[in-house]
Amino acid sequence: MIQKRWIRHTALAAILVLPVLTAGCGLFSQQTSKSIDPPKVEVTEEVEGEPTGQVDPTGKTGSNMTIYLQDINGYVAPVAVPLTLGENETAAQKALEMMVDNGAYASLLPADFRALIPQGTQVLSYQYDKEQKVAKVNFSNSFVDYNLQDERAIVEAITWTLTAMPGIEGVELSVEGELLQEMPVAAYPIEGKLTRAIGINLETAEGVNVSNSSPVTLYFSAQTLNQEQYYVPVTRLVARSDSTAHAAMEQLLAGPLNKKELTSVIMPDVKVKEIVEKNGVVTIDLQDDAYETGQQIPSEMLDALVLSLTENTDSDTVQIRVNGETNLVDEKNKSYSEPVGRPHHVNALKS
Repeated sequence: MIQKRWIRHTALAAILVLPVLTAGCGLFSQQTSKSIDPPKVEVTEEVEGEPTGQVDPTGKTGSNMTIYLQDINGYVAPVAVPLTLGENETAAQKALEMMVDNGAYASLLPADFRALIPQGTQVLSYQYDKEQKVAKVNFSNSFVDYNLQDERAIVEAITWTLTAMPGIEGVELSVEGELLQEMPVAAYPIEGKLTRAIGINLETAEGVNVSNSSPVTLYFSAQTLNQEQYYVPVTRLVARSDSTAHAAMEQLLAGPLNKKELTSVIMPDVKVKEIVEKNGVVTIDLQDDAYETGQQIPSEMLDALVLSLTENTDSDTVQIRVNGETNLVDEKNKSYSEPVGRPHHVNALKS
């Protein structure tokens, strides 16, 4: 059982708002007319002490990038890994090579996570279509050698890794030069371009009709076997709502469906007074009667809130208020009195 690392009177919320799809089945195939844009990454903030911002094109030691791996509970989650680029290497191609199971970079990955691209797979070629904002990846034939139950996780890991990089909104997959229209084992439909519309770690709220639902992606907390905290994004199908932001908050208040492996990041009596997006800033005003001015707020709560709101709104920064106050400080003495930008690299775990 994961233990909470904060106390009641400082508990706040973390939410992630995902744009409403125009087709109820859009999360299960690429048959949707609305693409989900990746988050903007031109930021200056940090999470867990890791540098943030765009991937350093020089690939100098100390640079980082985010790749998506599978944790010990079967969830696909972002992990920050060190980046060093060789001559003529791109960050995207290097990321894919690091995601090959038992590959050349296995020693750089956290112990409780596994790479999902099948062992022995080579990236035969990588191209970026700037006009279409699409990453085109050509894998060797070993890519088709995986277990059926891993198929969707493989698609999610590749799609979310590449679309986290600047300028990439879609992904095309090929094997030995042949463009995939579906995945080769369980026939997950691709039909050209993969986007974040596929969601991640899909689940359905109780009593919801999938054909008349909307997705909200929520950040919950988890821990490694060594008690390191990290974030897990979960896309949950919920009843359609006029406000995706408030629908997401309702689900955060309800907590994770898997309470054994994931921990809630908000107490049920914290209320959302208002969420407003204006001029590139999304402002959230929380009401917590137990909060006292000057109390330090858990860093992971505020980090998750910023990640969540910038993930799927059009805003670059987040202004957080508690009981109308903006003079907030986390447990690391970091000020949140001004709008805060999205951290690019999260879950910097020990390898």
